[in-house]
Amino acid sequence: MIQPARYLSIFVFISAGCVLASCARNIKPVISGPQIQAPIPIQASAQGYSVRPDVQVFINRLVQQDGFDRQWLEKTLAAARKNDAILAAIAKPYESKPWHQYKLLFVNDARVNAGVDFWDTHAQELAAAQQHYGVPASIIVAILGVESFYGHQKGGYPVLDALATLAFDYPPRATFFQNELEQYLLMCREQSFDPKSLTGSYAGAMGAPQFMPDSYRQYAVTAASGGHPDIWNNWPDIINSVANYFQIHGWQPGGLVALPAALPAKQTPPATLTPTTIGSLRQQGLIVSAGLAADTPVILVPLQLENAIQYWVGFDNFRVITQYNKSPLYAMAVFDLSARIIEMRTLEGPDAPP
Repeated sequence: MIQPARYLSIFVFISAGCVLASCARNIKPVISGPQIQAPIPIQASAQGYSVRPDVQVFINRLVQQDGFDRQWLEKTLAAARKNDAILAAIAKPYESKPWHQYKLLFVNDARVNAGVDFWDTHAQELAAAQQHYGVPASIIVAILGVESFYGHQKGGYPVLDALATLAFDYPPRATFFQNELEQYLLMCREQSFDPKSLTGSYAGAMGAPQFMPDSYRQYAVTAASGGHPDIWNNWPDIINSVANYFQIHGWQPGGLVALPAALPAKQTPPATLTPTTIGSLRQQGLIVSAGLAADTPVILVPLQLENAIQYWVGFDNFRVITQYNKSPLYAMAVFDLSARIIEMRTLEGPDAPP
């Protein structure tokens, strides 16, 4: 693990805006982690979903609200199948693990080394995205590393099955996933995709950046005239789509993401994961960098180690990462991975690509 002092020096490098990119190399529900690539065994209803009364209500709404053809919707949803493996997967998200276990899944030598290689290969596209959107190349690379191992783990579940299963057979998130299913059907109509043809995560996240359908429709971009954003195979589209997402959600170029903090022994911890200020945390005994203004908005992030709790303060850019995935563990993993990739690329020296 990078020690706090070393981490701070790396982070200052990030916040300065260079992110080493100019000199060498950068929804949704709580979903992330290694994805199964092979087709998923399905326990299916022979008739699909379209015969169910609740699905007929859904179809009626989309016909009236979005102008869909009823026969097309019924045929499409008749092809959707309930997948019990999806229900099992969403019941045990990676983010339910403590930090010391969760971190090992994403911040490891394999992802760091692959991230360096990815950055070297796509240095020009990453530098251009950083210049245009103001989002550090290191953050873009880390997002792709956590989400899909740089495109190698994009998921093997049929997106139609995943979204239908969660929309109609997972009551805790039914409203969210019915909306995503609607967005998916709109996306397929707009882009002339066959809804039965796309695969993704168990929650219906797609492509290398693992965009949910609503995110695809709002934030995916392409340079191809008249073409659709290709977040599956086109790296310029993928890189720029991630950067566009972060810019629209308020990424502050050159801003801080997170800094380590300390709490004296026997001191009562301040409230965590709630909006506060540096000044308020200092008044409650937290020790944090003296160079930060008292009115700086932050949240206090607790990270469960094996035998202790480690504290970090997250800034506005930390909040932006949690717009991609609401888990603070996810945001810390992205930040930690980005710093380690920067550190490793620094060792490449002057021969690293620009």
